[in-house]
Amino acid sequence: QVQLVESGGGLVQAGGSLRLSCAASGRTFGSYTTGWFRQAPGKEREFVAAISWSGDSTYYADSVKGRFSISRENAKNAAYLQMNSLKPEDTAVYYCAAGLTSPYSGRATNYRYWGQGTRVTVSS
Repeated sequence: QVQLVESGGGLVQAGGSLRLSCAASGRTFGSYTTGWFRQAPGKEREFVAAISWSGDSTYYADSVKGRFSISRENAKNAAYLQMNSLKPEDTAVYYCAAGLTSPYSGRATNYRYWGQGTRVTVSS
């Protein structure tokens, strides 16, 4: 069993940066691929980025590639999403997820554990 809690969301101007954190409980967090997803108002949840259990492999949605960076620290049971050059279209609730899946799948249904989300608002 893994419980996930996101933090670090907030209001930022376009061009600014935020760092989201995902704190995990449970001894097996280090065994799971960790992903970040987001859901904007009126839209479906979409894949943002994922990192393998070892941290060796990462994968990004085209919309965030070059601006966002995913990382993890298994010793701290934590994962992060560094978001730079933020745009108004990045406004959404961001969710951390963990699952026994390839980081390249990008499918929300492949992730078993989910956090409650943290809201990110980017003003123009």
